[in-house]
Amino acid sequence: MPATIIDGKAVAARVRARIAEDAAAFTQQHGLPPGLGVVLVGDLTASATYVRMKQKACDEVGLTSYKTALPDAATQEAVENAVRAFNDDPNVHGILVQLPLPKHIDEEAVLNLISLEKDADGIHPMNMGLLALKGREPLYTPATPTGVMMMFEDAGIDLSGKSAIVIGRSNIVGVPMALLLNNANATVTVAHSRTPNIPELVKASDIVVAAIGRTEYVKRDWIKPGAVVIDVGINRVDDPSAKRGYRLVGDVEFEGTVDVAGYLTKVPGGVGPMTITALLSNTVKAARRQVG
Repeated sequence: MPATIIDGKAVAARVRARIAEDAAAFTQQHGLPPGLGVVLVGDLTASATYVRMKQKACDEVGLTSYKTALPDAATQEAVENAVRAFNDDPNVHGILVQLPLPKHIDEEAVLNLISLEKDADGIHPMNMGLLALKGREPLYTPATPTGVMMMFEDAGIDLSGKSAIVIGRSNIVGVPMALLLNNANATVTVAHSRTPNIPELVKASDIVVAAIGRTEYVKRDWIKPGAVVIDVGINRVDDPSAKRGYRLVGDVEFEGTVDVAGYLTKVPGGVGPMTITALLSNTVKAARRQVG
């Protein structure tokens, strides 16, 4: 029996409807909408596209978006000042610095400047540290892993007692994803480029989250029958038959896996819409915190 496809667009639409209601109530109560400030540095097409998508999503749910765009040659001081300006702006409740930053910019220094109260992307070291501590609660959790957790909830998937593997250990996805799964009482393994027996570990897992950034890395014969497979990856593959000359695929070999897994996400249209949805949710939450 083919896997049940977890449709990220459909889940996002349901969650965003609730966010829109919360945003409208906040606006009515306080006389201004929740605000998200975005700092964009450089001219990477992908980054600019992501920022436009986030701004559009803000408009759709009743948030106000603010953008500071800086050239690729912007100085460290200029980028830091952009963050400080949003920190000081009472109309901005959440702040996102679009990554990656140009190589000459100290990314850690910039991210550390974001006000803890306005950390809509959930990657401030204090929030990450609280996420890692048992019995502690971060103000906000990282957007992409939080979006994945929303997908589990929407699909009615109980994580407690399940064996889970996260493939990839980035600060943005892999590490916080593992922490969130652990906090949901799953037993979690983190695999990465130095892990020698990934196929065997995947085969033993009820939950698989692939976020390694390698095209169709996870093969169908690695998957435990009935497992829940979440594909966070997004990779370009040349395809002359496609309108743009390429198509997007994930970190999981979709064909074949769809016949083995119990649940599976597509690329595109899976995790991507949920990342923005979690960012919107964090912004509304931040707005409510800041007005008491």
